[in-house]
Amino acid sequence: MSQPAPMTTKDGRFAYEAAGKPGAAPLIFLHGIGGAARAWRLQLATFGDRFHAIAWDMPGYGRSAPLARVSIAALADALQQFIEQIGAAKPILVGHSIGGMIVQKWLTQSPKLVRAVVLAQTSPAFGKADGEWQKSFIEARLGPLNRGETMKSLAPSLVKELVGDDPDPKGMELARECMASVPEASYRAMMLALIGFDQRSTLKDISVPTLLLSGSKDNNAPAPMMAKMATYIPAAEYVELPGVGHLANLERPDAFDKALGSFLDSIVAKHG
Repeated sequence: MSQPAPMTTKDGRFAYEAAGKPGAAPLIFLHGIGGAARAWRLQLATFGDRFHAIAWDMPGYGRSAPLARVSIAALADALQQFIEQIGAAKPILVGHSIGGMIVQKWLTQSPKLVRAVVLAQTSPAFGKADGEWQKSFIEARLGPLNRGETMKSLAPSLVKELVGDDPDPKGMELARECMASVPEASYRAMMLALIGFDQRSTLKDISVPTLLLSGSKDNNAPAPMMAKMATYIPAAEYVELPGVGHLANLERPDAFDKALGSFLDSIVAKHG
């Protein structure tokens, strides 16, 4: 099993971690708002023996330079630049939460440049800024920062709210570490970037094999919503992990890896 090693670009634009041979088929992981490249280390180790498994630090995270203006569209452009930078031809993309939103947006401009996608615990829309649910969602996450809390002080409670039943202790330790290290400016910018996101009308245009992966205890991307989302994507497969909250790859890495592995096996079997 390959061990991931941190790698950086020559120009310092994007930082990432990777495992496996660079010549192998690229498998790219995109983390969520409270994550980091290192949140995928178990997956890099698991899949690095078959793929060139890569996890980026989203712009503004880790050693990746922040964007001048943050939006899902700008993040999708950054993803395209990252794919070009690492020379990843026909990658398989695994996007978690906002990472899955970035993948959805990216697909609208580059539908033929990807082999398959995994939309993990994500949504096709967030809605308008004046919606009651949206306002309460943003206030619950940014309000404590406005009142003097820090990402480090909030990390334990934020992670606890995200997870489901009996999460893996080591995974939770890593989740808290990632959340605590997110720059406050990046956390704020990413939260606000959610407002107005809506790709529901483009789901029907996703023409590549797609896995939608949900957790039955996920309150941020509820399983019934993701199951419905899957019905609009022509080549979609839907898998729900029982008892899992919003951080499946950290809460239940074995279950997450089994679901992802089965999907990857089917892609290789059908498409070589």
